[in-house]
Amino acid sequence: MHIGIDARFLGPGGKGLGRYTEKLITNLEATDRENRYTIFLRPENIDTYHPKNPRFAKVLAPYRWYSWQEQIGFPRLLAKYHLDLMHFPHFNVPILYRRPFIVTIHDLIITHFPTVRATRLGPVMYYFKRLGYTVAIRSAVRRAKKIITVSEYVKNELHDYFHLAKESIAVTYEAADAFPESPDAPEQILRRLKVQSPYLLYVGNAYPHKNLELLLEAFVELHRQRPEVKLVLVGKMDYFYNRLIALRQALKLDDVVIFPGYVADADLPALYRQALLYVFPSLSEGFGLPPLEAMQYGAPVACSAYSCLPEILGQSAAYFDPKNKHAIVQVLLDLIQHEEKRAVLRQRGFEQVKRYSWKSMAEQTLAYYRES
Repeated sequence: MHIGIDARFLGPGGKGLGRYTEKLITNLEATDRENRYTIFLRPENIDTYHPKNPRFAKVLAPYRWYSWQEQIGFPRLLAKYHLDLMHFPHFNVPILYRRPFIVTIHDLIITHFPTVRATRLGPVMYYFKRLGYTVAIRSAVRRAKKIITVSEYVKNELHDYFHLAKESIAVTYEAADAFPESPDAPEQILRRLKVQSPYLLYVGNAYPHKNLELLLEAFVELHRQRPEVKLVLVGKMDYFYNRLIALRQALKLDDVVIFPGYVADADLPALYRQALLYVFPSLSEGFGLPPLEAMQYGAPVACSAYSCLPEILGQSAAYFDPKNKHAIVQVLLDLIQHEEKRAVLRQRGFEQVKRYSWKSMAEQTLAYYRES
């Protein structure tokens, strides 16, 4: 077959989608010696991808995500290559594309959290943005030869929300990667980031569904009982993190809630290893990669009991009701006070991470290409 992959998300600019796309292509290159691939990239990332398998070629697709150019120009470009199968790793499949394709749906978070608090757009613009999302994702899942998703939880959501046959939806789990590590000593890294032990850690974005506002409110109560414990929230400073900084001030937590901003991947292992706990209060996830990344470096995980997280993390995390701040505090205090419970979670976390593999994800995806 001649297979196309939309890799416009590839690279750090595409965040989780970029990593998924990169790992898919890298492992397909190492696995598939039968099919021919054309990888479509944007000007921003085309020079970062260098095919290692002669059956893979790259093509410039200068179309911005979620744009009119994507809807009109991209299908015209794809038509020139007479693809037997196209893989779109996100819901933004051009509505005018009419050849066979597979689509990966990572989550339905926008469907479940249709709120202007999740965007910097005004209400009118956000309405049209969400309308475009609804039209695009409905079109994609209705027309796809196969839908791939990253957890049984999202598979069931797709079945229930769009009334799709479960046979049309396949699950391929993602995996946690080891980061390249800084040669600096952990104490030096923490000093540079102005982080003091003991601390609870969160790494990720601050979108409303991540539920960090309630975590800060819960931390007021926790701080009264354990004033020596800090809370460290790691993520690139943006509109949503600035809103949390304002809340920190309102809650009088300036001295105990730390925002290091963006932290390089090479420094993250030291943060994970020195953390008392990794806390993940999210209300909705497609796969839940951040807690797995924390587990691979020995951070005990206290986690929301919602969405896919119990499916992905199993018995390797301590769970709480993420909408109940008193329940959050109770679980965190219990783990802070009992080192032996943290040790059990740490060991279980090491084992849980081993269950997931990008190589396995790519092999399963290749099998679905062949079936289609």
